[in-house]
Amino acid sequence: MAEKSAFVVSADWLQERIGNTGLKIVDASWYLPAQGRNARSEYESGHILGAVFFDQDVVVDPDMDLPHALPGPEHFAGQVSGLGISTDDTIVVYDGPGMFTAPRVWWMFRAMGAPNVFVLDGGFDRWKADGRPVTTEIPEYARGTFKAVFRDGWAADLERVLEVAGNGSSQIADARSPGRFTGDEPEPREGMRCGHMPGARNVPVFSLSQDGELKSLEDLRATLEEAGIDPNGPVITTCGSGVTAAVITLALHSLGNEDTQLYDGSWSEWGARKDTPVVTGEE
Repeated sequence: MAEKSAFVVSADWLQERIGNTGLKIVDASWYLPAQGRNARSEYESGHILGAVFFDQDVVVDPDMDLPHALPGPEHFAGQVSGLGISTDDTIVVYDGPGMFTAPRVWWMFRAMGAPNVFVLDGGFDRWKADGRPVTTEIPEYARGTFKAVFRDGWAADLERVLEVAGNGSSQIADARSPGRFTGDEPEPREGMRCGHMPGARNVPVFSLSQDGELKSLEDLRATLEEAGIDPNGPVITTCGSGVTAAVITLALHSLGNEDTQLYDGSWSEWGARKDTPVVTGEE
């Protein structure tokens, strides 16, 4: 059997452990407007027993005007403690389709120092399709004790990415669709230029999974290499607003490469500016 990531768990694994002390399940679903899905209303109409809803539009830096900006440790700790989550809990994160937005929250928890964080393979859509137990009951929980300590170097800012785009000292992997990457498709956010950063390579988010499950380690490596990314070298991951970039980060960490940074501003920052270089077409 092909070797899988140590950071994912199966539906069987999770179902067997529901209700265990210290297990916290997190619904981290989030959707683009074009997908026509409302994550919170879907959570309220059905979720995995005991799951809390992590709102990726709320757990953000309140002082930043960029979507999904990573909050500081104190703000993050307050938000997730309020969801009943403590630092040393075993945290399992899922989203609707699988391997779409859950890895962003996996990355956030790990970046803030949580040691035991996993992503549910297959997502909630598969969970439901397989007839696994679903509830509308909103869980009651005591406030958690999450002590966040941000891991230096896990996030890249604009200055860092400008440096890399200029000197090629790190690879850049972009999780957006091929059309958005080349500039042939418009950006979903108004005012964004189209194209990509100089030197970037396109690793579309769903190229790393199959039917909502993260590919095997062998297939992850092959997919990254085919896209022009050395899985062993330094990589900055990026996307539209810093969410799906984390799927590439998850793939790299799964392969043992933690020399990665996630560009939190991503194209929402880069593409909105007039002083950042933009390339269109295939390089």
